[in-house]
Amino acid sequence: MKAVILAGGKGTRLKPYTTVFPKPLMPIGDKPILEIVVQQLKSHGFNEIIMAVGHLAELIMTFFNDGSKYGIKIKYTREDKPLGTAGPLALMKGELNETFLMMNGDLLTTLDYSDLVNYHKRNGAIATIALNKRTVKIDFGVPEVDTDNNVIGYTEKPEIDYLVSMGVYVFEPRVLEYIRPNEYLDFPDLIKKLISNGETVKGYVYGGYWLDIGRPDDYERANREIEEIYSKLFKR
Repeated sequence: MKAVILAGGKGTRLKPYTTVFPKPLMPIGDKPILEIVVQQLKSHGFNEIIMAVGHLAELIMTFFNDGSKYGIKIKYTREDKPLGTAGPLALMKGELNETFLMMNGDLLTTLDYSDLVNYHKRNGAIATIALNKRTVKIDFGVPEVDTDNNVIGYTEKPEIDYLVSMGVYVFEPRVLEYIRPNEYLDFPDLIKKLISNGETVKGYVYGGYWLDIGRPDDYERANREIEEIYSKLFKR
């Protein structure tokens, strides 16, 4: 199985750490987050990874090299200009000839990647999005009004549940037909394009641990919790 890891972002929300250090190499415990991801994928049966690199790419490429020290083949594609979260796939057209997983390189999750791929294949979708439930708490009273501004209801500090993208996806190779070479394309726009063309896009709801390490408080949380969840990260 093949996996694509997006590792080219500048990590601006984690500055100043990421000014001279790529976000995927930020240490969680005693390992960079991207190294944990690589080892996770290996444990789930993936045998090849393509890393889309950009910002400080040389550091990532030097650290992982060809992947032999992890027992997995690692290749790289490099963006000459920013291509968004989906655009880099066009650079890999010759490599992606089977069902593949794509994910962000800064995720800490106990998601079962192989089960996600199997779910995708069973449902015959062109794309499957891993989803996690998040609750948004409103710290104010929320009135409901009609068209004449009459208050017809009132909820004190409501909580709203959403399903959010985990930054992990499974695609069929023909998804590349929807991505033009050297065109900037973000993942939400790709999904909208697929839906508008009548393609089947599925959601895989996962209720376990997931943390997107994009902000300083998320990074600190990951380092606090890594020992507790570490043994659950890898498939036995």
